[in-house]
Amino acid sequence: MLHKLQKKTLVEQVYDQIEDMIKNGVWEIGDRLPNEADLMEQFGVSRNTLREAIRALSHVGLLEVKQGDGTFVLSTSELNAVLQKRIKSAAVLEILEVRHALDREAVSLACLRRTEEDLLEMERFRDQCFQFTKESNLEKFVEADWQLHQTITAASYNPLLIDMYAHLFEEIQMSITSTTEMHDASNAGHTDLILAIRNQDAASAVHCVDMYISQFKQIILPKKEG
Repeated sequence: MLHKLQKKTLVEQVYDQIEDMIKNGVWEIGDRLPNEADLMEQFGVSRNTLREAIRALSHVGLLEVKQGDGTFVLSTSELNAVLQKRIKSAAVLEILEVRHALDREAVSLACLRRTEEDLLEMERFRDQCFQFTKESNLEKFVEADWQLHQTITAASYNPLLIDMYAHLFEEIQMSITSTTEMHDASNAGHTDLILAIRNQDAASAVHCVDMYISQFKQIILPKKEG
């Protein structure tokens, strides 16, 4: 059955255009948008239409209006804004439990869909993790470890999963991998996990996820007294 196409209002059209420009990097996080007059001319709309669109974008967290200073980019997508706002009020255990679920799905899909190019990227970041651990370069280790997890998730070829993972877990990933005690366990897990994905062994890959999430919990969560 065909559905009637919905016409978008001018406000919605301006909203979409500004959102697309942010997503495409025309304006990056922290950038100040051009002044009202320039934006009105660029989009061919009235001041009221522009202000309503900016108000809506501010409401969802993409923009921040600072009186007397201008309008600034606060986030790159609605999903990012919503998740970052929600994650601030979430307990660490909540975040780990959600990450556990998404990691399990990501590695399962990666086992089915990974390409040789994906595997080479995983192995490249794994090797970087080993190298930076030997050099005791914590900052670079954290970045390589995060890139590895993103590469594994990207191999799921599920755009929504990839977007959710990237936006939801960057902060918790940094806090997890900044724990120096995790280096040896994390590197061993990388090797086993990538091997499982190469062999398309979803059960073993999921087991690897279960193991490192368990290790994360032991390190991050407060230990019971007594």
